[in-house]
Amino acid sequence: MSVVYLGTSDFAAAVLRALAQTPHRPSLVVTRPDAPKGRGRKLAAPPAAEAARELGIAVDQPQDVNAQEARARIAADDPDAVVVCAFGALLKEPLLSEHELLNVHPSLLPRWRGAAPIERAILAGDAQTGVSIMRVTAGLDSGPVCLQQREPIHPDDTFGTLSARLEELGARLLVRALEERPPFADQDDSQVTYAEKLGPADRDLDLADPVGADRTVRALTPHIGARLKLADGSYLGVHEARLRDGVLELVTVQPPGGRPMAYADYVRGHGEPVPAAG
Repeated sequence: MSVVYLGTSDFAAAVLRALAQTPHRPSLVVTRPDAPKGRGRKLAAPPAAEAARELGIAVDQPQDVNAQEARARIAADDPDAVVVCAFGALLKEPLLSEHELLNVHPSLLPRWRGAAPIERAILAGDAQTGVSIMRVTAGLDSGPVCLQQREPIHPDDTFGTLSARLEELGARLLVRALEERPPFADQDDSQVTYAEKLGPADRDLDLADPVGADRTVRALTPHIGARLKLADGSYLGVHEARLRDGVLELVTVQPPGGRPMAYADYVRGHGEPVPAAG
């Protein structure tokens, strides 16, 4: 089976690596153009592009995947299936009709359609999430679903730990979908929730709500990072915290312009502890 893979993020790269070890190894990976990254804002390739090159798979990075040239590059591989995983750009006609597009989405659709399903599930305090394999349509993650499996969210799960399990689950379900071709069923639109893209305000900790603050820290670790506004208007990064007896205890923090450190060391160096949440 010939497969073309559209993906961009770390999640997409992990699923790609797993898929490449199966008989459904993609012949082409289509991803986003290189973009500025980090403090130096140097151009860097997307994680999926780096993974594809490590695997020896051809890479295409069009400015617009819906443009004629990009679509022709996909069609040139004559794919039996086109897989989409965290691509990060809207797919439009006629691309949608030229191929059957299978999307690996890390949520129990129709819950958490959109850009940040893993983070939003943790932030909302969901007891479980999962992975859905769906057909891409013109709507936002609204296409019919052919496979879905649940995954519990543990009380100490971070984005990092939960994402790793969902990557493995997503790869397994994707292989099943490619091999078994299960039937699709429409989503229940009455149950839709949206996982809006995270913004700066989503990073801010509310110490008056220790449960919510704990969820925020876990949902944004290790990739984005929660933060706490200090008296001088600067922000203290919070990399690790724990909820104990209704109190949020800070464990690992990052001072403005500094490196991550134990919260106890931060207090010794700055004299005043941050008020506890509880």
